[in-house]
Amino acid sequence: MNGFAQDNNGFENAVRRAVEEHIREYPQSTLKDLYKNFFQDVYGPGHLLNDTIAAKNYLLRELASYTEIEGKIAEPTGHRHNFYRVNLSVIKNNLIPFDLFFDAFMQSAKDFKPVDIEDWKKEWHRIEAVIRFMQLPLTDYDKEKNEIIGQLNQGKYIGHHSQLFNDNYRPHYRIISTKVYHTLILPAINRNAD
Repeated sequence: MNGFAQDNNGFENAVRRAVEEHIREYPQSTLKDLYKNFFQDVYGPGHLLNDTIAAKNYLLRELASYTEIEGKIAEPTGHRHNFYRVNLSVIKNNLIPFDLFFDAFMQSAKDFKPVDIEDWKKEWHRIEAVIRFMQLPLTDYDKEKNEIIGQLNQGKYIGHHSQLFNDNYRPHYRIISTKVYHTLILPAINRNAD
């Protein structure tokens, strides 16, 4: 039994709600963007932290690379909501000090234990079946579906936003665990938003 046991109706409803919310917020999404949302819910930011210094420098460069702030402050990932995508605007708007944000990011990566790739492949096939049944007008659906399956068959789970998503939404965020978000990030936002 994998770490994803859940009754079929509960699973389908949770996936459907997550997809509907994502498409409502980001109507220009493709299957790649939905995949990224769900894989982030399982794997979190751990794949980004092989080198702490490089991760910190990359974040600093990204913060310096743009001025216009777009998007929600935070939004849950996937259908289990194990993580939040936290917009870097919380740093740019001085709602959270850089060091607190980076520490929360690091803690999120270290605390969460991701599942086996084979279990994730099975989970993604179930998720994709729900998405397909929803018959959404997603650009290049079959092409992207095959690309995702190909990478999973090679043991690679990391996905990237589509160019369409990047062009329309210019995302700047990091993945923070739900626990860390509620204990460190959200209280800091609430204190500094007044």
